[in-house]
Amino acid sequence: MGKYFGTDGVRGVANRELTPELALRIGRAAALVLGEQSTKPIVVGRDTRLSGQMLESAVVAGVASTGLDAFLVGVIPTPGVAFLAKALDCAGGIMISASHNPLEDNGIKVFGPDGYKLSEEVEARIEELIHEDSGPRPIAAAVGKVIPKPESAGLYVADLKEQVSLDLRGVHIALDCANGATSAYAAELFRSFGAKVSAFCNQPNGTNINHLCGSTYPEKIQTLTREVGADLGFAFDGDGDRLLVVDEQGGFIDGDQILAIMGLHLLKQDRLPARKVVATAYSNGGLRQAFLAGGGDVLYAKPGDRFVLETMLEAGCVLGGEQSGHVIFLEHSTTGDGMLTALKLLENRQIQGKPLAELARCMEIFPQQLVNIHVESKNGWEENARIQAAIRRAQEELAPVGRLFVRASGTEPVIRILGEHPDAQLLQAALEPVVQAIEAEQGGRRAG
Repeated sequence: MGKYFGTDGVRGVANRELTPELALRIGRAAALVLGEQSTKPIVVGRDTRLSGQMLESAVVAGVASTGLDAFLVGVIPTPGVAFLAKALDCAGGIMISASHNPLEDNGIKVFGPDGYKLSEEVEARIEELIHEDSGPRPIAAAVGKVIPKPESAGLYVADLKEQVSLDLRGVHIALDCANGATSAYAAELFRSFGAKVSAFCNQPNGTNINHLCGSTYPEKIQTLTREVGADLGFAFDGDGDRLLVVDEQGGFIDGDQILAIMGLHLLKQDRLPARKVVATAYSNGGLRQAFLAGGGDVLYAKPGDRFVLETMLEAGCVLGGEQSGHVIFLEHSTTGDGMLTALKLLENRQIQGKPLAELARCMEIFPQQLVNIHVESKNGWEENARIQAAIRRAQEELAPVGRLFVRASGTEPVIRILGEHPDAQLLQAALEPVVQAIEAEQGGRRAG
């Protein structure tokens, strides 16, 4: 049996790799493990992918087969399922989504009753049960019920509103909802604070999620913000757990800059526990430079928001995230939340009385280059002599002020190469031999 859980749940091409049969077994295995601590219901949500309905039915069948009830909350952002798992006093939560991945993919994420993603150890226990026909099989009235609760999404939105003190009257915001899970919620949320909202890509039809829109297509929200004359632009991904920002001058603000804006403000107020934030190796070197200059520091976790969260909990930090726009405000949420991040950033803008474009200058951005290589196989590259020799040469060329980071994606057949150096030309020259070696040895081609 292969390993199903990656860095962000189980993910694959829906109906080919992530089949209804597998989804049923995952739902059943997750319910058996979560049910060891509680016989309360499991909340189940999904994004707007057409395959989500198919997989939802299978997951729910698996849950009900153990005797646990399933609360169906319908289309909702991933952080909404995390919130409701705790707010509705459930045994846990299951989200059906492949986040920013293309339409053909889908995924299954599992949360505990506390709203946190499961540990690797608990996920391993679920995997052990996926192919075992074990556990209770109740009959008659003991079979689990399927209970629609679409109104529960209102509890999640209400909680978001309670997390900030905000007046957006006079502020025009453009939104790109990626035709995903935030489509039914984001515009009304920002309007409730008085903002003028121009919403785009908020008409999901089951097949247009993430299609040339959302946080992975930054030029879209940049163009839309300019065309409608908005002050700011926010782009979410398919499941609403990450955020990309366009500032008042049309520039981009990514997850690193959000960490800098929010973290340095908390640091100055002595409200940043351990005087640190948590980031990953993908974060720009300018982030740590900014915190060191301010009397703080940055801790680095393995890539993936689950590992960022683990490091935050271990170190007692309340703020962490990834350059991609996953930001965790641990005092307000148990996972990354794009809409919450936007609200907190707007609140900070209001408190400091400065445009986001000005606030973002608290951090110098070092030139970076990220190359994604789609490969036939992610296996063996770490032992490949040609690839490793190319990596060592590049690291020597970039040292001591630059760096090189190579890893295989946990959710896609992709090897990622990240380089950073103050000299952009030197960076390009150092990275190219590494890219060529991986393409040749792993049967790959660079994206874009």
